[in-house]
Amino acid sequence: MPDYSLEEQYDGLVAGVDEVGRGPLAGPVVAAAVVFRAPPSPLLSGLLDDSKKLTARRREKAYAALLEDDTVCAALGAASVPEIDRLNIGQACHLAMRRAMVRLAEALGEWPAVALIDGNRAPSLPCRVETVVKGDSRSLSIAAASILAKVVRDRLMTRLAMRHGNYGWDRNAGYGTVHHLTGLKEEGITLHHRRSFAPVRQMIAAKVHAA
Repeated sequence: MPDYSLEEQYDGLVAGVDEVGRGPLAGPVVAAAVVFRAPPSPLLSGLLDDSKKLTARRREKAYAALLEDDTVCAALGAASVPEIDRLNIGQACHLAMRRAMVRLAEALGEWPAVALIDGNRAPSLPCRVETVVKGDSRSLSIAAASILAKVVRDRLMTRLAMRHGNYGWDRNAGYGTVHHLTGLKEEGITLHHRRSFAPVRQMIAAKVHAA
């Protein structure tokens, strides 16, 4: 379970930053940045974990608790499908993280002293940056960011599924499941599909070749 020990190693405000949506074939990347102005309560800490380890119901409960806690300051950022295709997924993730951090700094009225970034590569930021491998399982701030980003992105994909109902985005969040791939074959490519990702790119190439 994540704890607050990493944050307590630094002086000043410490932000946890994580992104969701690196692997899907459709939809944007969403990042969140979270600062606890005071160490989180045991009740809140007990709700937080790597978002991938939580059920949807537990993520929603943790999401609501984070929004209701006065010690939490959080912000979101995203990178669109065209930006993912233009920049590549790694750079798009960093763009989403930078946008989240800029909005967090605006909300705080200052830049955090340190940004803890999930993973082993970090975006360029005007503050100290530390990467934390498997950070969403180690840092409460990063775990909180992963939950916020995951819930927001899942809700977005569910809304998109209401307009594009044959891809199963409300259940697969845009990942390349059998349902999604079948929908691609039967319905074709939407504006929300990442054309730089192999299954979509190969489908485009096949259509060009057939023509």
